[in-house]
Amino acid sequence: MASTRRPLPVEGPDVRARRGALGRLAAAAASLAVPGLAATGATPAFAQAAGGAWPSRPIRLIHPWAAGGGGDIVSRLLSERMQVELGQPVVVENRPGAGGNIGAQLAARQPADGYTIMTTAGGFAIAPSLFKSLGYDPVKDFVPVTKMAVAPLLVLVRADSPLRTIADLVALAKKEPNGVSYGSFGVGSPSHMIGESINRQAGIAMTHVPFSAGNAGTNLQGGQITVAILDALSQTPQVKAGKLRALALNGTQRLPALPDVPTLTESGLPFDLVGWHGMFAPAGTPREIVERLNRVVNQIIAQPEVRTRLFDLAMFPVQPATTPEQWGAMFRRDVQAWGELVKGAGITPG
Repeated sequence: MASTRRPLPVEGPDVRARRGALGRLAAAAASLAVPGLAATGATPAFAQAAGGAWPSRPIRLIHPWAAGGGGDIVSRLLSERMQVELGQPVVVENRPGAGGNIGAQLAARQPADGYTIMTTAGGFAIAPSLFKSLGYDPVKDFVPVTKMAVAPLLVLVRADSPLRTIADLVALAKKEPNGVSYGSFGVGSPSHMIGESINRQAGIAMTHVPFSAGNAGTNLQGGQITVAILDALSQTPQVKAGKLRALALNGTQRLPALPDVPTLTESGLPFDLVGWHGMFAPAGTPREIVERLNRVVNQIIAQPEVRTRLFDLAMFPVQPATTPEQWGAMFRRDVQAWGELVKGAGITPG
């Protein structure tokens, strides 16, 4: 039997135009999240973005230190994974200068909407004691998100130095009161504070030589200074290559990369304060955004490949993870403790 179905009518140009216009109107209605959005076939993620859920656009991650340093490496390691978890680009913006103050001041002045965050290092806790006018308040103008990693410093000598322990260093400084010098990152830096702590606890007077340009390691190898107190990230390869010798490190635990190097506490001169890398947001950032950032970053730090990378960088990933409240309390204690060290070292805020 022959088919009785009628052939479909051929659409003319005017019909196709009307159909296209209706389709475009439907798409526009969906994108504006009009009532009945669920019926348009939009995906849940699209619906959330249309409704204004955070984040719906790129996030700016300000890092107030130069590219290539330990904090910059950590920031970029995080940003790559954060954008996967959050579904938006996380763009690292280096704003170095004035000991981290230029970038921190910039971050403090940004809208507290979750689209600007900051990663920084331990010098952020020392700044209030070093500068009369920062242009921002580290405690009042920021909300802590989480502490990510601990970054110890090494007390270093040349590989051919007769000094092999902290006790040897103290003995030499007592024998030659004006003959021992130590290099640091600069006045008021964590490495400066460690040197002054060694001086006070051991009753010696090593001469401080600040190197704001970051070339203390070069000068140590060249023999211009006796000792240098520098970050484990940049100097561990030099120690492993036999160019430098590490006498000790600050903090409470030895580095897996340098298991034979004792802590200062083990060497008889306790110094448990240690540098860190942490995340902050401008004060007033909504609590739900801060808590989500905290969860996402803590999950990233807990990933085995990220932990391995941090250990390779001579850092300790923070474990257990900190809540915003825990990190805030730790940060405030750091501000107070470093401030006491600055005062004890006789450094006048500039």
